[in-house]
Amino acid sequence: MEQVCRQCGRCCERWGWGQAGSAGDLVPWVRAGREDILRHVSVRLSGGGWVAGTTITEDDLSSVVAVRYWQDENGRPLRHCPFLARREDGLAWCRIHDVRPSVCREYAPWNCTDGDYLQVKCPACRDQLP
Repeated sequence: MEQVCRQCGRCCERWGWGQAGSAGDLVPWVRAGREDILRHVSVRLSGGGWVAGTTITEDDLSSVVAVRYWQDENGRPLRHCPFLARREDGLAWCRIHDVRPSVCREYAPWNCTDGDYLQVKCPACRDQLP
C-alpha cells in the first residue's frame, strides 16, 4: 500500500524551517528574481560570511557553500515555513510548490528511517507505519 499525503501540513510545521539547502535550489529563484523567496534565505559564500539571499546574483552561485532556510527579513530564523498556507477547509498547501527547495520536494515522513514520522505525527503514517 502506497502512502498518500493528507495535506495536514505537519511536515512543514515541524521540518519547514531551519533546513540546510543547496546552491541548486537558488538557481531558479535567482534567475526569476524571486525576492519573495530569497528574502527568507541566508547564503554563505566561499571566503565570506553569511549574506541575505536577496544579495545573491547568478555569478555568485558557483561560490555558494551553504544555504539556510527560513529566516525573517532581519536574518533571524523563523520557527515556521513562510510559504505554508491553509485553505478554508484546513488543508495545507505550499505557496511556492513549483519551485520549492529539494529538501521539501524529497521529504516524506513515511520514507524516514530514523523515526521522523513519529515526531511529525503524520496521519497518513497512522494508516500504515513505515
